[in-house]
Amino acid sequence: MEMLKILIIWTLIGGVKPQSFPILKDLHERKDLDYLLIDLLNVVTRDQEVTCVAIICDEVYLNVFAGPLFRRTARVPYVMTVVEDYDDLLSPNFVTLESLRAARKEGCNVYVILLANGLQASRLLRFGDRHRILDTRAKYIMLHDFRLFRSELHYIWRRIVNVIFIKYHKKIIGVAKSNAWFELSTVPFPNPIKGVFVPRRVDIWKNENFHYKRPLFADKTSNLNGEVLNVVYLDHVPSVVVTKNNGSNKIGGVEVEILHTLAEKMNFKPRPYQAANAEIHKWGQKQANGSFSGLLGEMVNGRADVALGNLQYTPYHLELTDLSIPYTSQCWTFLTPEALTDNSWKTLILPFKLYMWIAVLLVLLITGTIFYGLAKSHMNLQEYKKLQRSKKSIVDDNDEKPGLYLFGEIVNSILYTYGMLLVVSLPRLPVGWSIRLLTGWYWLYCILLVVSYRASMTAILANPAPRVTIDTLKELVESKVTCGGWGTQAKMFFEESLDEDTQKIGEKFETIDDPLQAADKVAQGVYAYYDNSDFLKYISVTKKRVFKDSNQNNTNTTEVFPRKDMQRNLHIMTDCVVNIPISIGFHKNSPLKPLADIYMWRVIEVGLVEKWLNDAMYSIRTLETKEDEVKALMNLKKLYGAFIALAIGYLLSAICLIGELIHWQFIVRRDPLFDKYALHLYYRNKNKKH
Repeated sequence: MEMLKILIIWTLIGGVKPQSFPILKDLHERKDLDYLLIDLLNVVTRDQEVTCVAIICDEVYLNVFAGPLFRRTARVPYVMTVVEDYDDLLSPNFVTLESLRAARKEGCNVYVILLANGLQASRLLRFGDRHRILDTRAKYIMLHDFRLFRSELHYIWRRIVNVIFIKYHKKIIGVAKSNAWFELSTVPFPNPIKGVFVPRRVDIWKNENFHYKRPLFADKTSNLNGEVLNVVYLDHVPSVVVTKNNGSNKIGGVEVEILHTLAEKMNFKPRPYQAANAEIHKWGQKQANGSFSGLLGEMVNGRADVALGNLQYTPYHLELTDLSIPYTSQCWTFLTPEALTDNSWKTLILPFKLYMWIAVLLVLLITGTIFYGLAKSHMNLQEYKKLQRSKKSIVDDNDEKPGLYLFGEIVNSILYTYGMLLVVSLPRLPVGWSIRLLTGWYWLYCILLVVSYRASMTAILANPAPRVTIDTLKELVESKVTCGGWGTQAKMFFEESLDEDTQKIGEKFETIDDPLQAADKVAQGVYAYYDNSDFLKYISVTKKRVFKDSNQNNTNTTEVFPRKDMQRNLHIMTDCVVNIPISIGFHKNSPLKPLADIYMWRVIEVGLVEKWLNDAMYSIRTLETKEDEVKALMNLKKLYGAFIALAIGYLLSAICLIGELIHWQFIVRRDPLFDKYALHLYYRNKNKKH
């Protein structure tokens, strides 16, 4: 059994005597109000799960709680607040405010408000609603007062709908069977209040008994009886997708499908509309006069009941509206430009990485040196055998050293080793089994290396050139592009972050209103746009389609191609800056939210949200696939590397030719032993000297 807990502020119970207030003398003497509250609280605790009861009263009604009320009601915690008759509850003092906060912290879901001054009660409701000090979805028991039903308070009764107004009717003098009685009424929810507030009677309490015995706090949101709810929406893929149809807007998207489900289950008719100047104000921001524009302005001003527009589940939005449970989580990142660098000139070296090329070069040098060493060893062996012979016959070098001229010099050795690497056969089979065995195994190595190189080269030539993109927040910080997005809230998010890279993004973050204009700046390579990945995919595909259509419609090719060369491909950054939950908005302290959350949870569990998300993005993903489809075709641009290699070969050959001519003219011809008519004798003598 829960312990009885009573918190009394300002005074003790029983401190005020009933004789002090002659206007309530009959009411206090008969104890009718005491017994009515006892019956009401017992009915509520019997039919509902009551966690705590908050009592707010003044001196006039304090004696109501001095009788048997606490003994004859269920033992639940009570938090009691007693206020002075001069207190301004639109700005309560510290003690009263702490008492109200204690009631909210304890989770009190029943409020008993007995204030003789209706203006004081109305100001309390306004304060509690504005600062969320009172739980507007709790059960309320209040005194009936016409000052509570003024037009400027009608918005309160769209939020506090589980309320019972107590109206006292005196005994008619001169009528024998006439007794005092109480009328219990409530707000006419879900029927809208039009001009004059007319409460709806629930029951009559007379002679310590309820007359009709109707449910006092029936659920008013399960069936809204076909009432029309104003739904403000903002075109933002994939939450809301607006398409033009014969001059009218047809809306679809994930949140629209959720809205139709809620409308069917809760029996209401949505009336969708856009806020004034939605293209400019979008979600809206706080203006200089304190009001809000755009979608949030419609919610804050109470003109809309539901808001659709990809609302992020953030403290900023929670302060202004009520948000449903998140139906999805979106990756928020940047739309960045791709680099225009062309690496086709590196085609010949792309198949292998740097370390692979180093290994190939080292193997070439080491193998060429080994070939040279083995050839020299074999030549020395032949010279040794020649000295041992007794015959002194002249032996031709070519017959003496068949095949050794291939690797007899270090330059030739490296050259023929390099030729085998390019799968060029040797002009003659070398002698010496050591060289022959090494040649065979080196050929196997060359075959494996060449096959790998050719396969990688084929893939590079068949596939599109690799894209140089920005995929991390660090790369974006190090780049020179300016970052931006919609609204000052996004800028504040980056500026107030504890991450150093994120703060640097905030320093160069600029706000922009038009996403297509932002896409143009991204295509120019000077901007990165911040939004959710699905919307970035949408504007990326839209930008490509608009650019393609403009090129097809433009007949002046001299203007089209330069513009095309200046355009960069758009790329969505792979890393997410943050994953943000997304919700549907309701007006502040909306009574529709609890039941709507239950239905939304069921929709999420059965996978309908994922299905609707795929439907909303299907056409965009289809267009994106068609744009990104690349066939394995060869073009001249992919062969830039081959032409560059050929050009390098021509250049080196020309340099060598010029060097040889210079050597011939200035060194060979000026030699005293040079004889142009007997060149073979000149070179024979030259070789003997060496």
